[in-house]
Amino acid sequence: MSALDWAVLVGALAFVVLFGLWKSRGSRTSAGYLLSNRDARWWTICLSIMATQASAITFLSTPGQAYADGMRFVQFYLGLPLAMVVLSVTVVPIYHRLKVTTAYEYLEGRFDLKTRTLAAFLFLVQRGLAVGLTIYAPALVLSVLLGWNIHLNLVLVGSLVMVYTVTGGTRAVSWAQSTQMVIIACGMLVAGVMVVRHLPSGVSFGDALHVAGGLGRLNAIDLKFDLANRYNLWSGLIGGFFLALSYFGTDQSQVQRYLTGSSVGQSRMALLANGLLKVPMQFLILLIGALVFVHYQFTAPPVFFNPGPVKQVLASADAGAFRSVEAEFKLASERRAGAARRFLETRGEPDRRALQAAEAAATEARGRAVALIRKHNPGANPSDTNYVFLSYVLASLPAGLVGLVLAAVFSASMSSMSAEINALGTTTVVDVWRRLLGSKEGPRDVLVGRIATFAWGCFAIAFAEYASRLGSLVEAVNILGSLFYGTILGIFLVAFYLKRVQGGAAFWAALIAEALVLACFAFTRISFLWYNLIGCVLVVGISLFISYLPDRRTP
Repeated sequence: MSALDWAVLVGALAFVVLFGLWKSRGSRTSAGYLLSNRDARWWTICLSIMATQASAITFLSTPGQAYADGMRFVQFYLGLPLAMVVLSVTVVPIYHRLKVTTAYEYLEGRFDLKTRTLAAFLFLVQRGLAVGLTIYAPALVLSVLLGWNIHLNLVLVGSLVMVYTVTGGTRAVSWAQSTQMVIIACGMLVAGVMVVRHLPSGVSFGDALHVAGGLGRLNAIDLKFDLANRYNLWSGLIGGFFLALSYFGTDQSQVQRYLTGSSVGQSRMALLANGLLKVPMQFLILLIGALVFVHYQFTAPPVFFNPGPVKQVLASADAGAFRSVEAEFKLASERRAGAARRFLETRGEPDRRALQAAEAAATEARGRAVALIRKHNPGANPSDTNYVFLSYVLASLPAGLVGLVLAAVFSASMSSMSAEINALGTTTVVDVWRRLLGSKEGPRDVLVGRIATFAWGCFAIAFAEYASRLGSLVEAVNILGSLFYGTILGIFLVAFYLKRVQGGAAFWAALIAEALVLACFAFTRISFLWYNLIGCVLVVGISLFISYLPDRRTP
């Protein structure tokens, strides 16, 4: 990186931190620290909601996902807009009317303390683990760029976020996220424009789309119904709908964002705007990945994008064999480039099949390189999707723009982590400190909130140590969420719509449902998106069954 890149990166991050600290003035009370005095406007809430979702995983792993697997990941978000409408009409008015600080407060009034505690516990577990994945991505960036020890990187990134999150609470998070979202939008816009501009000579944007389509990278919609297929229209619309309902309706990291709204209308507008913008944003990010894939059809990419395992193999007895495979891969890449040129000239089916054959040959050579990596280091991650976009940025973008894109990546990670540990701290204060430990609401809430937020940040850093073993980070974080979201959503749906069901039935139904979801994950090939539906349906069905059982206490 050039000095200009470092200046852009450091300047952007410093501005975010200082701006968050400055706007957090007045967060001295419990209401100010936990909910920003409930005075936020819809556009601030919308930016905060989007920034919470837009972690660095989104901008590092998602383009790599499109590079490896095409555009079909966008189907994951197809159920989100409908979920925003449902939540705006049903859930938002309830939360505002009751003036809850966490979503789980509502459950005690509707059910009982144990059901509230169970839902809060499930949230704390899954979100506490997920935030570790959030901070691993930028730590990875620093590790690749500077050769720094990744453990030190995790501490550095996590500490930077905690400076303003611990100090300023929700107000600091919301305002910092507004700034971060602007940086994110600018960075990704620049990246998209530069990917198009850096297409090989004579290859237009339309040509690039034609090549991507010919190689199956524009496969945005899959109509085939298959429970084992992670991404198709049905898993996105149904499983994605239930996932979005749970994430935005019951996950405190999102609920806390729109609970800061000054009115029901402001919170509704924020959710609806998010529903309108989220799918196009994800589509464009995936399209960037597909265009990077096209770029490397004409320019030989690294045989493996993660340089760490490659260096290890080259320092071993397998170095000669690996060099030989690299040479074969380079030759296959050159043949692939020629096939891509011929395909663009003729647009004919025979040349499309020839291009597919050339791509298969390059993929086969790459597979042998990966096999050597795994032979030398059996614990190495065979997937390098998290490194594809970063590698392209460093190799292709000019000075200054590299720093801007990296600032977007870091801003995304910081925005997501800050919202998550802020929500974890708030839930700890409201649902543990106040309710389970019997503390009264008061000035000590701010101190306890800061301690809890700091503790969750440290926990996230510790868990991030294992993130490198989890493959594609964007898939890992969504799998983790899906293991719990269905059960949590089921509890809330029962609370909202099934007045017959009482706390005991909901509690035991949730425990049974969560056990069955974990069993599905361990023993079946069902795609993770369906876990959200399965968990939700099980909670509703089992709670209804229990509620209709005869009450043995009745004489």
